Amino acid sequence: MKTRKTIAVAFIVLSVILGVIFYLKTDYPENFEGYFKKSYYGQFGPLAICVELLFAAYYLYVGHKKSNFALALFAFTALADIFFNLTGIFISGVPNYAMVLFFVCAVISLWIAFSNAFNLGRITLLWAIASFVLGNAIEFYFNYF
Repeated sequence: MKTRKTIAVAFIVLSVILGVIFYLKTDYPENFEGYFKKSYYGQFGPLAICVELLFAAYYLYVGHKKSNFALALFAFTALADIFFNLTGIFISGVPNYAMVLFFVCAVISLWIAFSNAFNLGRITLLWAIASFVLGNAIEFYFNYF
């Protein structure tokens, strides 16, 4: 239990720090039409990944039975962002230092989610596929459409 809460607190601290950094880098449009352009809402992609990590870490901290799904969702979203950026499908708004941190957190999250390391309820194949599809949908929303 101590390891679970330590990892959760580390994820919470990281998500809050990166979330504040990404929020402070947000540019707001000067006119009303600017709020409906991709350049505006696309900059919230890194912030959405931080929010996913925050919720997953909170679930992990309290030992919620859906924490493995939330961890897998975060991991698939973060890894999709890195993969699509490296392959050139789109240019990510996540800076390189945050990509490295997200990659480390994503690998740890996948290990926790699929090994059921803290006995929080094994993730089923259906929920694993759902987290993969939803993670990619979130990534495409902020970066492709």
